Amino acid sequence: MSEDTTTKMSRSEAGRKGGRTTKERYGGDHFGRIGKIGGKKGGETTKQRYGSEFYQKIGRIGGSK
Repeated sequence: MSEDTTTKMSRSEAGRKGGRTTKERYGGDHFGRIGKIGGKKGGETTKQRYGSEFYQKIGRIGGSK
């Protein structure tokens, strides 16, 4: 019988892995661009709560790592 070689991953680890993969695929500027779009499309509740600048701020943070 073979051993199970897969390991469980936490949500934060999975998110980090996905973010790194996206950054490798599209580049760091991608997060800034989608952050600006996010402030214009959808997310109306978040936009009303935090303002469109919020999306730009988190886009810059995501693209800088």
